[in-house]
Amino acid sequence: MKIRKIPLRTCVVTKEKLPKQELLRIVRTPDGEIKVDHTGKLNGRGAYIKKDPSTLEKAKKSKVLARYLEVEVPESVYDEIAKALS
Repeated sequence: MKIRKIPLRTCVVTKEKLPKQELLRIVRTPDGEIKVDHTGKLNGRGAYIKKDPSTLEKAKKSKVLARYLEVEVPESVYDEIAKALS
């Protein structure tokens, strides 16, 4: 039986390469809106963060999501990410 390749993505905060199932995708849509992408298929510029509350805190302090998505990330989005992580 052939072994399937597991797609790896890089966490923008920790720079770890992890399987997609262990990461959460945050997307800036073409309209400039920021959404949490639970399906992994939303259209737009995406950034992956590790599904870990401490990683979310690091992302908030360093504003790394704002740099990767090239737009200011409102506090409400961080709250939505925190709900998705729990």
